Amino acid sequence: MRIARFSVDDEPKYGVVETDDPEGLVGTVAVLDSDPLYRPVQFTGEQLQLADVRLLAPVIPRSKVVCVGRNYAAHAAELGNEVPKEPMIFLKPNTSVIGPRDGIVYPEQTNDLQFEGELAIVIGRICRDLPKERVNEVIFGYTVANDVTARDLQKSDGQWARAKGYDTFCPLGPWISTELDVSDVRVTTTLNGEPKQDGRTSQFIFDIPEVLAYITSFTTLLPGDVVLTGTPAGVGPMLPGDEVAISIEGLGTLTNKVIVRD
Repeated sequence: MRIARFSVDDEPKYGVVETDDPEGLVGTVAVLDSDPLYRPVQFTGEQLQLADVRLLAPVIPRSKVVCVGRNYAAHAAELGNEVPKEPMIFLKPNTSVIGPRDGIVYPEQTNDLQFEGELAIVIGRICRDLPKERVNEVIFGYTVANDVTARDLQKSDGQWARAKGYDTFCPLGPWISTELDVSDVRVTTTLNGEPKQDGRTSQFIFDIPEVLAYITSFTTLLPGDVVLTGTPAGVGPMLPGDEVAISIEGLGTLTNKVIVRD
C-alpha cells in the first residue's frame, strides 16, 4: 500500500495511491478519513486524480529525524573516513522536512551544498530497547529521503547540526510504502538527469535491525519519527537551478530543485 499525504485547495489529506508513475504525477488517490499512522485505514469513498493534487511530505516527524552516517563503506571511503565500528547517529530537526517538488534552499552560509540519496524508515509504534528480531513490529513503512548537507559547514563545525539541519534539508516522498522488502533494493540519484549515485541496501554496514536496535538503546522512537539509513557513494554538489532526483527500486522517485530564497 502506498500512503500519501497531499493537499487540495491547501487542505492536507491522506490517501492510498494507485499509479505506475514513480513520481506520482499520473494516477489516482483514494482519500482516507484520517492519518493512518494513528487510526486504521478508512476510505471516505472520494477518489482524486493525482494531477489535481499536490503531494506533500508523506509524514511530518512527531519529534525527530534520526540519521545514520557512513553506513556504506564506499561512501565513507570517498570522504576519506574510516568505516565506523558502530552506527554513527545524528539528528535533523523536523523543520528540515519538505515534500516532493518543494525547493531546497541554498543557504548563503555555504559554498558546498550536496545531495545524499537514502532509504528512510517511518516508525509506526512507540519503541525503546527494541530487540533486533522485533523491528518489523514497529515499522510503518518506507519512503525516499535526501539528506541534504552543507559539506563545508560539516567539516568546519566539527559536529553536524547546522550542516544537516537547515530548513528544507530533509526532502521526503513521494509516499510511504507499507509493503516493501527493502533488504536489497537499488538506490540511485541523478542530478539534472545525469547519474550520480548507484547503490543497494544490501551494502549497508549496519542493517535495519541493527540500526533500530542501536537507536532505541538510547532514545525512544515515536510514531511518525523517521530514520534515514545512510547514503551510497557518489555524493556531490548542487547549485541553484539544479534538479536532484532520488529513486528507490519498488518505492518511487523524489525530485526537488535547488533554489535561492527570495
